[in-house]
Amino acid sequence: MKLGVLLCDHVQPQLQPDFGDYSQMFKAIVSSSNVPVDLHYFDVINGEFPEYLDSCDCYITTGSKHGVNDNLPWLTQLTEFVVSLHKAKKGLVGICFGHQLIAKALGGSVDKSVKGWGIGIARAKTIKHTPWMKPQAQAVNLVVSHQDQIKTLPSNAQILLSNEFCPCSMFTVGKHFLGVQGHPEFSRIYSYALMDSRRDRIPAERITLAVNSLAYQADDVLVMKWLIQFLQQTIKR
Repeated sequence: MKLGVLLCDHVQPQLQPDFGDYSQMFKAIVSSSNVPVDLHYFDVINGEFPEYLDSCDCYITTGSKHGVNDNLPWLTQLTEFVVSLHKAKKGLVGICFGHQLIAKALGGSVDKSVKGWGIGIARAKTIKHTPWMKPQAQAVNLVVSHQDQIKTLPSNAQILLSNEFCPCSMFTVGKHFLGVQGHPEFSRIYSYALMDSRRDRIPAERITLAVNSLAYQADDVLVMKWLIQFLQQTIKR
């Protein structure tokens, strides 16, 4: 499977010596799933897009420090690319920012959550099992890092994972688009470093709770396996 990774941001320069960039993070978590995947990276935040929709079998987005409501030229182009993928029924997984972008691009809405920052480890319950969600789990833990949340879903969307803080933690549109709010590519150590770098904007009490949540193990490998299995079934054979 030739998987295009749409890079919507880069790891902060001061954190890269310890954690690498998003390309390294995705390579590590995809490798851990033990599924043969050929990764190709597109630095869309700097205007580098696939030449054709069929340049890859399917696509996945990274998260971003930017929001889907920001007025940015590369984001306008990415939104158009997402809409084109949807029309062609081409497989796409959106992570965090990408999760929200799928919703907005297809007619839903996204806004700052009144609940504030979602950081640390979040546990979401499985609302619906699908054939590609194997092995099954009644709930999963994932690192999260977001202020925005999906407010309204596009038509034909189906929620698969949910919790009280983020009711739409994972959803699908048809059999070819999937969004997940959490970050299977983020380690707990990186989660701590990232929130520590944002103490100027995240309330101290929220960070304390989030740091405590990092005592829980993340189901990152399991969820990444789900995402890859989802994308495998989107490929037209």
